[in-house]
Amino acid sequence: MMTTLGSASAPPGEFDTGRLEVGETRDGSTVGLPVAVLNGADDGKTLYVQAVSDGDEVNGLGVLNRLVPQLDPAEIAGEILFVGIVNFHGFQVAEHRNPIDDMKMNRAYPGSANGTSSERIAAATFEAAKRADLVIDLHQGRTSRMINEVRVRCGPRHRLHRECLELAKVFGTGYVLDQKGPDGQLARAAPDKGIPTIDPELGGSVGWDEESIEIGVDGMFRVLKYYGFLDGDVDREVQTRASGFDQYGSPSGGLVTYNADLGERVSRGDTLFEVSDPFGELKARVTADSDGILWRSRRLPQVATGEYVCSVGTDIDSF
Repeated sequence: MMTTLGSASAPPGEFDTGRLEVGETRDGSTVGLPVAVLNGADDGKTLYVQAVSDGDEVNGLGVLNRLVPQLDPAEIAGEILFVGIVNFHGFQVAEHRNPIDDMKMNRAYPGSANGTSSERIAAATFEAAKRADLVIDLHQGRTSRMINEVRVRCGPRHRLHRECLELAKVFGTGYVLDQKGPDGQLARAAPDKGIPTIDPELGGSVGWDEESIEIGVDGMFRVLKYYGFLDGDVDREVQTRASGFDQYGSPSGGLVTYNADLGERVSRGDTLFEVSDPFGELKARVTADSDGILWRSRRLPQVATGEYVCSVGTDIDSF
């Protein structure tokens, strides 16, 4: 049986690339997202994978760029559907949001076939995702610095929470943020259709970060083996989970110096960062409100009053 996505089409045991039409540009040219289909030689599950839903988050694309050439359809059971670049317009100009409608793509799901540019892209990719048994939406922590983690966004009361957590544990970055996400995220919308979904956040960088990409490639191979797409055994390793997420802004303008490293445990009252003037005079000191792990921090040292500085994962346990 043929596997198709947009103009990509492959019989059993083959692979093909193509384009998924999602509208037109301002000069009337067709917008086609780069897609690929891998139709395994044997029957099995269907996996949907997408990247670059945020236009400046390209580590996920790096994962696909490294992963796909290593996959032999003759060795695969089941189907894999790939969308390489979701936020077509944002990717072209290296912007986080879709500049056509100023929307954040990962707030547009399940989308609308007659809506704005982002809503139409979301609708087209969601139709593909609904064909799958599992969904992986590859992200990164924008251009700030962040640990490699996986997000489970359906919420702890969701009927698929356990299945999403299992998928996150199999992907195995070592850290999981288990917190209900905002409306419009693919990792919220797909579980509502009965599909376990995770949102790996592979570090944070400007351009590609090779270490995070390799962690993502390893996570993908773990998923492919555990769920039977590839032969091989996978040991699910214990993950550190945060169920809360505290964000900290700067109380004054100046230059930031951190007192903890990414991934480091902090206790309530510990100094997270200090702000000084250009000549080193201390202007402010910010401490942790709760015990947790330094999860994410801004890349540039300069901040204005109220500007984002860092995040701490809280309510920590292991599973």
